[in-house]
Amino acid sequence: MKRTRAEQAFTVFNVIFLLFVVIICVYPIYYVLVASISNPTRISAHTGILTRPLGFTLEAYKRVFQNPSIAQGYQNTLIYVVLGTAINIVMSCIGAYVLSLQHLVIHKALTKFVIFTMFFSGGMIPMFLQIRRLGMIDSMWAIIIPSAINTYNMLIMRTSFLSIPASLQESAKIDGASDTRILLQIILPLSKPIIATMVLYYGVANWNSWFNAMVYLRSRELYPIQLILREILITSNTLSMTTDIASADILDIGHTIQYATIIVVTLPILLVYPFLQKYFVHGLTAGAVKG
Repeated sequence: MKRTRAEQAFTVFNVIFLLFVVIICVYPIYYVLVASISNPTRISAHTGILTRPLGFTLEAYKRVFQNPSIAQGYQNTLIYVVLGTAINIVMSCIGAYVLSLQHLVIHKALTKFVIFTMFFSGGMIPMFLQIRRLGMIDSMWAIIIPSAINTYNMLIMRTSFLSIPASLQESAKIDGASDTRILLQIILPLSKPIIATMVLYYGVANWNSWFNAMVYLRSRELYPIQLILREILITSNTLSMTTDIASADILDIGHTIQYATIIVVTLPILLVYPFLQKYFVHGLTAGAVKG
C-alpha cells in the first residue's frame, strides 16, 4: 500500500526526532568516556563540544584502580546488589502471590493497605529511629533490610501472576498441591520474564543506592561505590590519588579522575542490561494487563 506524502513526512520527522533524542542521551556518556582518556591539561582548557580524545592517556584509570576505596566500595556494592536483589525478589514474589489470591477474604482490604504504603510513609526520622532500635546502624543490614521490598514492583508482579490461567492453580489444588508448591512449580516457572525485569529494576536500584548508606553507615569500610563516587564528584576528593603530582597539575588530572570514576562505576550495570533485554519488554507487558 502506497503511503501518502503526509505519512512519509511524518515518518521522516519521527526518524529525525528520535535520532535527536538518541544523540542527547548518548552524548553525555560519550563525552565522559572521551574526557576520561584525554590529556588532563588539554581537557581542562577545552570548551564546547568534544568529539574526539584530546591526546590519549590511561593515567586517570590507573589512579582510580590504585585507590583502595574504589576496590572496597566495589566489593561492598556487589554484596549489597547480590544479597539485596535476592531478598527483593523473594519478598516480592511471596507478597505478589498472596495479593493475587482473589479467594482470600481480606484480599481487597490487604491490597488497599499495600497500595496505601505507596503514597504515605512514616518518614526518614521514624525510619532512622527504628533502624537504630533494631541495632542495625553501621551494618550492611541497614542497607538491605529497609529496602527489602518495593510496593510498585510487587504490584507489577501481582498483575503478572493474575494473568496466569486460574485453571492451572485449581488443577494443582485438586491434586493436593500446597500454595508453596503452586508458587514454586507453577507460578514462578511461567513468570520468568517479569522476574528478569524485576531483577533488573532491583539490581539497578541497589547499584545506584547511596542515600541510605550516607544516613546509616559510619564505617568507611562499609561504604558502597556510589557513596565513594559522590565524595569524588561533589567534594572533589581526589587527593588520595594525586599525592605524587605537582600542585599545579592536581586540578587538571582531578577532572579526568572524576570522569574515569564515573565510567568505572557505571559500566558494569550497563553491561548487564543486554543479557536481560530479551525479557524486559515481555516482562513489562505481562505486568501491564489490568487485573
